[in-house]
Amino acid sequence: MGQTTSKKGGRDQRLSAVNANAAGIDVGSQFHVVAVPGDRDEEAVRTFQSFTGDLHRLAEWLVACQISTVAMESTGVYWIPLYEVLAARGIAVVVANARDVKHVPGRKTDVNDAQWLQQLHAYGLLRGSFHPPADIATLRAYLRQRERLLDYAAAHIQHMQKALVQMNLQLHHVVADITGKTGMRIIRAILDGVRDPLTLASYPPESG
Repeated sequence: MGQTTSKKGGRDQRLSAVNANAAGIDVGSQFHVVAVPGDRDEEAVRTFQSFTGDLHRLAEWLVACQISTVAMESTGVYWIPLYEVLAARGIAVVVANARDVKHVPGRKTDVNDAQWLQQLHAYGLLRGSFHPPADIATLRAYLRQRERLLDYAAAHIQHMQKALVQMNLQLHHVVADITGKTGMRIIRAILDGVRDPLTLASYPPESG
């Protein structure tokens, strides 16, 4: 993007770099394109595949180029493994919203996405999305997984109730919870071939 000049109050104002050791990464599902400042390597833009070994090689190259901070877009979930690898190397990662990147004017047509991210980040023009610390992220993952499992369980119970009603087995009118001990014991007995309603009604709750 280079230095831009504007006149305000009769004086020239130049945009100065605030992140001299910044890199940009265009995140993809199969490969990532990485751009570093032009004076850090003869090949300032490189492409790495998204396998774990390639992510570590990517991080090693950034460290060799003396990169201390990286900007990338939050593309799907593909950025997460790369984020973890870079953070483990002590590289600060700014995960920017794609809408914020697109709204910044001045992009040249011959600059690829990784170079554009590198330039914006170097001049401090990107705002990172909130990313919780590792322990909070782990807790959030557990809570979300628990929520999904509860949703799955509720859906399966509804399927069971629908199947019983279609067979005119009004078990939900007899027991408060068809997935409780009594309800499940009656359902298992039906699956084992028991058809006598008095026998089914005589089952006490399972112990323990």
